[in-house]
Parts: sequence; C-alpha cells; structure tokens
Amino acid sequence: MITPAPTTKIDRALTRGVLVSTDGEAVTISIPNTNYQLRLIALGEITTRPGKRIIGTVRAQALRVDEVRTGGRFVEPVFGRPRRVQGRIIAIRDGAIVVDAGLPIHCTLTDRRQRAADFEQGQLVSFDVLKGATFTPEG
Repeated sequence: MITPAPTTKIDRALTRGVLVSTDGEAVTISIPNTNYQLRLIALGEITTRPGKRIIGTVRAQALRVDEVRTGGRFVEPVFGRPRRVQGRIIAIRDGAIVVDAGLPIHCTLTDRRQRAADFEQGQLVSFDVLKGATFTPEG
C-alpha cells in the first residue's frame, strides 16, 4: 500500500520506513511509496514496535559498481534481502557512496580497483550486493 510522502526534513542519506517485523537478529522494513519490504540485519537495539515509523541507515557491500546510462532507481528483489541496486549517487561519505535507489543505501565498495572517490554525485550506477546488508536505527 502506498502511504503519503513524508514532509518532515531529515538527512537525505537516512532511510525512512515502517517496521514490519523484527526477530532480534533482523528487521523487515517497508519503504513508503514503494512495495519494498527489505529484510536487513539489525545493528543496534530496535525499540520501535511493528507498524510504527523507523528512521536509520541502510548499509551494504557492493560488488563491482558500474556507471549506467539508462534505467531508473530500484532494489531487487522487492521482498527480502537486497541483491541488486541501481540508482543515483547522492553523496560520498566515509569512503562509501550513498545511492538513492528508492531509499538511500550506503555502499562500501569491495572491488579493490574501485574507490568511492572515483565516483561523482549524480552518477547513475548499478551493482550487485553481498549478503549481509544492515540497518542501524537512528537515535
């Protein structure tokens, strides 16, 4: 179900979602205005109750990152752990690229031939994601 877009301003590198469930080890988060329900490893204590809004940082390890010329922003699959991501780089922070793929994802590069500094804000990139994407709640 699509929910109204949020109007309060937060750092655009933070993910805003609704907690679907948690099992102490992982969380499933629904992303507003999408059908995404991403299962992520929880880092830190999750005190939010299911069905309530949650804000935090999604981090993933990217395999080789390629610049692409066409396409949109997406995470595959729609349900489960992220395996493929495509989107625009919105920031370069702490040696990682922050990619807007319908939600901001902080991506650490694992290909030794690439560095975050090799990329520029605004580039459209695509890459596979290693198992183990995480969510760290804010606050």
